[in-house]
Amino acid sequence: MNGTKKHFGFLVVGLGVGLVAGCAASVFSNEETPGERFRKAIKAIEAACAKRKLAPNEVCGEVAKLKPADPLATEEGRFAHSIKIPNPVPEDSGYRPGMTPQEYFEHLCKTEAGEFIYRTVENVEGLYMMRPRERVFDDHMQHLYALEDPYGHEDWEAKNPENFYVRPGRYRFLEKPLSSSKNPMTAGVRFLRYAGYDGQDSKTMVVQEVPNRKSLYGYTWRGITRPHDRELGIAGGELIVLDLQSNEVLAVRRGFMRSGGVRNLTGIWWPNGQVCRNDVGRTKLFFAVEFISKVLKPQNLASKEVDNASK
Repeated sequence: MNGTKKHFGFLVVGLGVGLVAGCAASVFSNEETPGERFRKAIKAIEAACAKRKLAPNEVCGEVAKLKPADPLATEEGRFAHSIKIPNPVPEDSGYRPGMTPQEYFEHLCKTEAGEFIYRTVENVEGLYMMRPRERVFDDHMQHLYALEDPYGHEDWEAKNPENFYVRPGRYRFLEKPLSSSKNPMTAGVRFLRYAGYDGQDSKTMVVQEVPNRKSLYGYTWRGITRPHDRELGIAGGELIVLDLQSNEVLAVRRGFMRSGGVRNLTGIWWPNGQVCRNDVGRTKLFFAVEFISKVLKPQNLASKEVDNASK
């Protein structure tokens, strides 16, 4: 889940290392919640930038300009949050006044986190990625609210998921909704289909714009939003696997991540966030692929096979 912006490690372009270190030291207090620390840091960034005379094209305090994620801003997000799962998180998360962030985090790990597989499917050819993840940068990783699902976000999945889902031993093809910002070459096109990748040469990947899906199964994701979670530096997320013909929920993976004590300006750095002690899968780089493959078991294809998805 590494950010890709070049000013890695610096929170405010143009403010200088001294100010960053000084503000970080003044922001942190054991009596403050991660949310209080974060808001204080954002105000400090905005004040410091306001005092500067910026050079032409200089950007100051990008992290302070980010807005909280809106889970319902897209059709894909609205659908993800409309899904009824067999084991929904309770509205009463179990938080009690006086709980420390670590105590609350451990409570969520014990009572809500885990892999819940209700039905598996054999010999699955292809997969529909119902809600593609957006590319994000360092500023998002240092922001308490800008990411809907820090727990589940991985840079590879936002950048080129097809390279990891489509290959010998996994799926023959991956489909995604065509972005509304992309102009299709053919009228009526709604989806992108990736197929044929041999796992080594990127030129073997065939990309098609198609009007209809072939996938019978798919997955989506959503963040968990409750009153105390983010205030205590905790972000939860769910990955949901579906039968697209019946909308049956086949599996849910739910996990939590905690940040808030990092010695940077905002106190937040999601890539190094703490995960539940029994969450072994989250320590693996391609944990989403591994979980989905346990539910939707792919056909074992030879590397020479190329998908004839256009037929």
